[in-house]
Amino acid sequence: KYIKSFIRETWLKRYGSPPSEEMITLMWSFVVSIYSIGGLLGSLSAGYLSVRFGRKKAMLFTNIPALLSATLMGLSRLCGSFEMIVAGRLFSGVCGGLALNIHLMYAGECAPRKLRGLIAITASTAIAVGKFVGFALGLREVLGVDALWPILMAANALPALIQLLTLPFFPDSPRYLLIDKKDKEGCI
Repeated sequence: KYIKSFIRETWLKRYGSPPSEEMITLMWSFVVSIYSIGGLLGSLSAGYLSVRFGRKKAMLFTNIPALLSATLMGLSRLCGSFEMIVAGRLFSGVCGGLALNIHLMYAGECAPRKLRGLIAITASTAIAVGKFVGFALGLREVLGVDALWPILMAANALPALIQLLTLPFFPDSPRYLLIDKKDKEGCI
């Protein structure tokens, strides 16, 4: 309701007349559904990026749309632009599509054979934990109030920054080093 109210206020300031309820619903629908389009674009790019740059570098690359998304959505109210929320959701979807696919490749290829199944479920576990944290942060007692919703929308910057700071210390995927880079020594 806060974002719909923000769209209504922005529209009124910009055009001098209030938008119709149909227009608010259309804009809200666009904000919600653009994430899936971004996810599709990210998923379609994941294979190319993971082969071209390697799994680890491709996962580092996923932080660019994540941080861009957080910046756009976090500053949308300050800039008075609901379009920034739409663009931020698109980039957030791209990040989600890339990260989900590349994470599964990287984790599966790096895991020892005995732990491969356990490691493969980390993606679904992380999604469940992320949803729970999102719901918890969205409570009225935390960040779910009119003044703080931009911070809630920018909260995805935190895991992106953690990954950006820690992932360079992880090894490259052995499979990528052997098959794509022909680096048998590095693979071993």
